[in-house]
Amino acid sequence: MIKVVGIRFKKAGKIYYFDPVDIDVKKGDNVIVETIRGLEFGNIVVGPKNILEEDLVSPLKPIIRFATDEDIKIHKENKVMAKEAYDVCEEKVKLHKLDMYLIDSEYTFDRNKLIFYFTAEGRIDFRELVKDLAAIFKTRIELRQIGVRDEAKSMGGLGCCGRSLCCASWLGDFQPVSIKMAKDQNLSLNPSKISGVCGRLFCCLKYEHETYVKILKRMPTINSIVLTPYGEGRVIDTNTLLESAKVIVDELDDIKICSIHEIKIIEMGKKSKYINTSQMVDKSEFEELKKLEEEDKKELGVSKPKKKYKKDRNQSNNRNKKDKENTEKSKDSNKDKKYDKKPYVKQDKKQGGKFEKKQDKNQRSNKNKKDKYKKEDKNKDKEINKENK
Repeated sequence: MIKVVGIRFKKAGKIYYFDPVDIDVKKGDNVIVETIRGLEFGNIVVGPKNILEEDLVSPLKPIIRFATDEDIKIHKENKVMAKEAYDVCEEKVKLHKLDMYLIDSEYTFDRNKLIFYFTAEGRIDFRELVKDLAAIFKTRIELRQIGVRDEAKSMGGLGCCGRSLCCASWLGDFQPVSIKMAKDQNLSLNPSKISGVCGRLFCCLKYEHETYVKILKRMPTINSIVLTPYGEGRVIDTNTLLESAKVIVDELDDIKICSIHEIKIIEMGKKSKYINTSQMVDKSEFEELKKLEEEDKKELGVSKPKKKYKKDRNQSNNRNKKDKENTEKSKDSNKDKKYDKKPYVKQDKKQGGKFEKKQDKNQRSNKNKKDKYKKEDKNKDKEINKENK
């Protein structure tokens, strides 16, 4: 077991784990740590805890020291200087007429590097811009292109729920979201209703999806025949969150709302393509949703699963019929055939293009026996002729 602490460098940023060494740190402390970019100022979000060595993805880097008052002052100065650098960079982008949108700027703690974050539709040649910025700020310049989700995270805003965006307030990592999650939660598949400020599918579709999946495994589908405390009936509607179903009871000829735990499924109904009529969408809307899902996966670096090609039923049926006909024909032809008693002879190529016959073991053994008997008979004849002379 290894002792680690979780540190964030930005508000709602990704949590990175470090080795506390012998420093007695706790949640909420400001510390200076060593990273790939050099020294960084961070805040401890996850207190000291023990984890297995197998869970570590990369070797841990140590915490150097607690952040002093001077360090906190430098950190605040860096933020002010980064804002000034942002304004200068924006002017230079306009001068060079580059088709890019500047989002944010950031200084490393030791001011060895100045990073600018931007969004653009394609690739941009910003070499001249980097030269100008390096001449002004006299430090290393890095221009980093980010996705639409990261843009919403750094800019912030309000969601359709009326609260501040999850990604800007507390969500550390982005996770892939699919259309299936909206289907399972019985939501409308209209792109405008299930996509956020960034134009991608809502991140919050992922939060409750696991509980919906667990409940749906126990839920009867519509048109299922079930046994209730009131008698046998047919399911006409379900409520996943309440874990209940509306059932038309045959004996009472009335609709009753029953809990899943009170119901016994006799026969499961066929699952419909859409859960309800609100999920019926046009092809254009459905294609738009698919594009959003694919773009989201590209940004997060999720690889596509291999396609499983389905065989056409008509083709497979025709093949099966042909195979049956061929087997029947071969059976009939085998009945009419009269096989010779000659043993099977294999032929192998020899060097020079000649063939050498390979006979069965039984035939070889029979030949050897005959040759022996012939030799014995000749020897006997010779002896008899000698005696006669």
